[in-house]
Amino acid sequence: MLPTLWSLALAARGIPPLHLLVIFVTGSFVMRSAGVVLNDLADRSFDRHVTRTRVRPLASGELSPTHALLVVGFFLLLAGILVLLLDPLTILLSPIAVLLAGMYPFAKRVIHVPQAMLGIAFGWGTIMAWAASRGTIEAPAWCLFAATVCWAVGYDTIYALQDREDDRRIGMKSSALLFGSSTWIAVGAVFCAMLLLLGLAGWLAHIGWLYYAALAAVGVWCLRQALQLKQTVSAPTAFHMFQQHVWVGAALFIGMIAGFLI
Repeated sequence: MLPTLWSLALAARGIPPLHLLVIFVTGSFVMRSAGVVLNDLADRSFDRHVTRTRVRPLASGELSPTHALLVVGFFLLLAGILVLLLDPLTILLSPIAVLLAGMYPFAKRVIHVPQAMLGIAFGWGTIMAWAASRGTIEAPAWCLFAATVCWAVGYDTIYALQDREDDRRIGMKSSALLFGSSTWIAVGAVFCAMLLLLGLAGWLAHIGWLYYAALAAVGVWCLRQALQLKQTVSAPTAFHMFQQHVWVGAALFIGMIAGFLI
């Protein structure tokens, strides 16, 4: 949800229209839910062998694949209804969102940084939100899209630290395995790239200084997280670090609004 809110705020130069906020907040929940179900459906045979995920309903057999497909169909129907409330360009962009959501669960079988595919799927919301706001896609939207990809690689690599040993044992690909002892450097680098892209997006949109103050504060916080990864972190610590990124996204959203209104 948060990257789409960034896009709406930047495109609107402040507080976005209420109807777009409602549509994209609801749409983010619906599409994320569909994506989570698809992910659990695709990974159910692997999840049975991972300590953290073996109790998921599909992995444990509590629910069947038919149940999952019915739920996905329901969520996609809701998403389709929401999209029809938007302009023609955004409607044309929407099938790509469904395609990306469907591709992500299989990325971890093919590429060593499946977190990038997650970021692309989440980031597409920034493109749709900008199109819905402006009726076109401009350079700041692509900067937000790329920043979202970098952000997802960073925070989801932290998340993947929880399952590193299980992923190695069952042959799953993960950035946490690829980067190994250099994870702190890789995470720090993608966070830097995220901040630079967000700064460029703000500069192209002629935003005020308060936004850059928010970026600087987030930058210090991201540096602290990257340095924390120099040491081995436990699974609960990794999950807590991952959860904190909700506040990163919220701080940037507030900074964007403040940068235009104050």
